[in-house]
Amino acid sequence: MRPAAVLVLLVLDVVLLDTGSLSAAVALAATAAAGSAFAACSLIASRSAPAVPPTRVRTAIRDRARRTAFLPQRDPDAKGRPRPRAPGHALPATVA
Repeated sequence: MRPAAVLVLLVLDVVLLDTGSLSAAVALAATAAAGSAFAACSLIASRSAPAVPPTRVRTAIRDRARRTAFLPQRDPDAKGRPRPRAPGHALPATVA
């Protein structure tokens, strides 16, 4: 809450000390009106959104995972693909 108070005081200082300019006051009023309209719309939208139970979200993710088709790698020797390595001797750096 403290940064908001500092911001309000700073803006009021600019508006009140700038005696010859009406455009700063109009810009401040327009910004305040747009901000409050945005806050009201977001509050209304958040309250009117239907609540989705977490179990349905988990079920939807699981259903999507089951529908996803994974094609097997048909040609492991295709151009640009490294050949899989066969298991061999352990490297000296990895032997404890």
